[in-house]
Amino acid sequence: MNLMLNALVIVATVLGSGMALPQARRLARTRRADGVSTMWVGVSLALNAWWVGYGLAAPVWALLPVSTISFVLYSFMAYVFVTSIGRSSLRGLVLGVVGLGMVPLPFLVVGGWQLAGVVVGLCYGLQLLPAVVAVMRTRELVGVSAATWLIAWIESFIWLVYGYGRNDVALVAAGLLGVAMASAILVRLGVTGHQPLAMFTRLAASARWRKAQPSLS
Repeated sequence: MNLMLNALVIVATVLGSGMALPQARRLARTRRADGVSTMWVGVSLALNAWWVGYGLAAPVWALLPVSTISFVLYSFMAYVFVTSIGRSSLRGLVLGVVGLGMVPLPFLVVGGWQLAGVVVGLCYGLQLLPAVVAVMRTRELVGVSAATWLIAWIESFIWLVYGYGRNDVALVAAGLLGVAMASAILVRLGVTGHQPLAMFTRLAASARWRKAQPSLS
């Protein structure tokens, strides 16, 4: 059982570390942010910092690599927002960091890291909520990376299983909310014709084509 949980941690860490990368690359390449929430980037910065703190205090060392790398990637996205969109993006970023991102603070003061960790886990839904709201409010979603949200779904499911295996309420809460929020975004992308599973559709079509070809032997 422990071996399986450790394997899940490795997979989740790799996926989590790279989750924000497709979105960061898309923003840097296109300089288009249609459908991407600046508040989501801001609150993601704050909550990944909280996860680093929880990982050190719990301790759950497996959280440190993914949280640290994610913090760096979200910082890069914040930089791209400011340089490509301008200072108008600062309001959403600051509101995400100082507003939504500070929700766990009073719980840390009252109950320490044990209570704060649960709240940080519950705040994962709060972290993704601005992203969900942004994609629901417009059909102009060219700035949204479907790959990021597919990775988010898989990563959240893995942390859900890992948290259940460790009896860690914070990780279970984060996993459940992550799966729900990522599912909402992927469904929205599919409904608006942005084909979030296009990569897998192309791979399946290619496999069927190769199978249909006559053998040369």
